[in-house]
Amino acid sequence: MQEKTDSAKGDLTKGDLAKENLSKGDLAKSYFKEGYNCTQSVALAFAEEIGIEKTRLLRMASSFGGGMGRMREVCGAVSGMFLAAGALYGYDDPKDIQAKKEHYARIQELAAKFRDQTGSIVCRELLGLEGGDSSPEPSERTSDYYKRRPCPEMIALAAEIMEEYMKEHSN
Repeated sequence: MQEKTDSAKGDLTKGDLAKENLSKGDLAKSYFKEGYNCTQSVALAFAEEIGIEKTRLLRMASSFGGGMGRMREVCGAVSGMFLAAGALYGYDDPKDIQAKKEHYARIQELAAKFRDQTGSIVCRELLGLEGGDSSPEPSERTSDYYKRRPCPEMIALAAEIMEEYMKEHSN
């Protein structure tokens, strides 16, 4: 049984805290290798900055893995990056058109950085699949799975882009 930390860290475990010295990319990649989906892995790497409890964040991000519920649409790593960007820099006043415009520009900038390095932000294109995948059955995480999929690298890249954005835009 893992010991919980104080409430200032949400419900992160000692295992999570041991990962604090990792880059966000390496941290996100390690979460993916534990079995979290791509969106969860990226979002979880920013849990402390977002200031939301781990369980709630994981549930919020759970639908976006596998390119939106395994439909192979927008890459889940990209969705995790966008989720973190929204939590950290998003707008909350529906009448604030300027804030909305600035946030959409931010999201487009993050997407462009990812696309520039990968060629796409679409899961099926990144995986080299034709069409979508309507099966809700998640793939078993085996050593072969990790060898033939670019997902760990995509997850690390999305987290690195978000981390770099945060460094460039810190006060």
